[in-house]
Amino acid sequence: MSLFLDIGQGAGLAGATGVRPFLPPLLAGALARGDIGIDFDGTSWHFLESPGFLLAVLALAVIAYVAERSGLDRRAVAAASAVVAVVLGALLFAGSLAAGDHSALPGLVGGAACAVLAYVAVGGLLDRVARRLDEGAARLLTVYADLAALVLSGVAIFVSPVAFLALAAFVLLLVKGRREKDRKYAGLRILR
Repeated sequence: MSLFLDIGQGAGLAGATGVRPFLPPLLAGALARGDIGIDFDGTSWHFLESPGFLLAVLALAVIAYVAERSGLDRRAVAAASAVVAVVLGALLFAGSLAAGDHSALPGLVGGAACAVLAYVAVGGLLDRVARRLDEGAARLLTVYADLAALVLSGVAIFVSPVAFLALAAFVLLLVKGRREKDRKYAGLRILR
C-alpha cells in the first residue's frame, strides 16, 4: 500500500509541476522542511527541501514571471517553462519514491511523463480558452493555473490516491482537445 501512496504522491506532484512548474516544488520543499506530509531527509533527494534549492526555484519563478510579462517570444518562454516543469516533475516523483524507501529511478521517468502529460493537456486547454478571451482576462489564466497547481500539490501530498484522478483528468483533457481539433478541421474540409 505504501508504494501505491508514494506513486500517487509523486505522480500528483509531477502533474502539478506540469500545470505550472514553480509552486509545487516550493510547497513540497517547504512542507518537507517541517516534515509535514512529506520528508526527503535520509534520502539522496534531501536537496529538494534545502534552502538553496528552494531559493533557486523561487529565482526561476521570478525570472519566468518577468519573461511572461515582457515582450519576449511566447513560444520560447513556454518551451523553457516546459523543460523546467519536466525536470522538476521528475525530481519530485523520484524524491517521493525515495522518501518511501523505494527505488527513485522509475520516478525520474514517471515524473517526466506525468509533467509532460499535464503540460500538454492543461497548456492546450489554456490556449483554447485564451483565444476566446480578451487580453486582460487571458492573463488571469496563469493565476488560475498556479492555484490549480498549488491545490493539486497539496492533494498529492496529503491525499495521494486522489492524485490519480488528476492524471485521468489530464488524459481526458488531452483526448477532448484532440477531438475538438479534429472536428474543427473536419468542418473546414466541408466548407471547401
